[in-house]
Amino acid sequence: MYLPIIAITMGDAAGVGPEVVMKSLGAADLYERCRPLVIGDAGRLREAGALVGSSLAVNVITDVDQAKFEHGAVDCIDLNLIPAGHPFGQLSALCGHAAYCYIERAVELAMAQKIDAICTAPLNKEALHAGGHIFPGHTEMLARLTGTPEVSMMLVAPKLRVIHVTTHIGLLDAIRKIEPGLVGRTIDRGYETLVRSGIENPRIGVCGINPHAGENGLFGCGEEEEKIIPAVKAQQALGRSVEGPLPADTLFYRAARGDFDLVIAMYHDQGHGPVKVMGLEAGVNITVGLPVIRTSVDHGTAFDIAGKGIADEGSMLEALRQAIALATRRG
Repeated sequence: MYLPIIAITMGDAAGVGPEVVMKSLGAADLYERCRPLVIGDAGRLREAGALVGSSLAVNVITDVDQAKFEHGAVDCIDLNLIPAGHPFGQLSALCGHAAYCYIERAVELAMAQKIDAICTAPLNKEALHAGGHIFPGHTEMLARLTGTPEVSMMLVAPKLRVIHVTTHIGLLDAIRKIEPGLVGRTIDRGYETLVRSGIENPRIGVCGINPHAGENGLFGCGEEEEKIIPAVKAQQALGRSVEGPLPADTLFYRAARGDFDLVIAMYHDQGHGPVKVMGLEAGVNITVGLPVIRTSVDHGTAFDIAGKGIADEGSMLEALRQAIALATRRG
């Protein structure tokens, strides 16, 4: 059985990324399902290992073909950007630049087909900008680096999957940006991702924009009729199980109880809020539409607890599980 090679980017070295990476790679069963390696800084991983009480060694490599993929030693493509003793929990332009470099190297390996998926530890947007890389986050950075014109963010929590039509823009800008073509392409990306993961005919619920999905024109200015309904009808014409626009408040409840496999959220907070209520610690962020599988933890750098050895690795382990599931079904 082929075991996919999963490249784990270390994230912001001042955050909890190095700690959750070392904790996650302590799971022996992980190596029975994939071949993980880290793109980051070997010295920082060793420091994090000491903080979390890990007995794992760190195997320094320069390319994928040097990796041993054996439990007990973390294979690390070492970019050697973080000096020894660099403080945890403090915003740093150096760490922001390094986080970018880890992603850049991962994309190079993915485009060369040396890895099967990318799993990212969290970065800090302010540190990223201070380091000279002006992106709203991982999603936009990966799109630029892979030359992908349009991608979507999918969040996965226990009992709930959500994909976003718009993400890191203001609410008024989001409403202006939403149009049938974008809604339809978002549904397409979500549908194709779930089919690849083994769900043959995903049941998809589409949120409205206004309260009660506009309630037949009572709320809003006809946004549902203009921006969403044409896309839903086009999906239904393809024979897909797509329903909407539906009131977001009840749609998320119905999805969590099993009525839908995927929710289409119209804007950032409409989708993020329910996912984080359902399971922040086990949440996963998947970038959909890239030429490479990419999953991520659904939490931030947590500077307030970084360096204390107490960060929870649950979301990283779940992100790795999702990467494995999607990577093994590629092509």
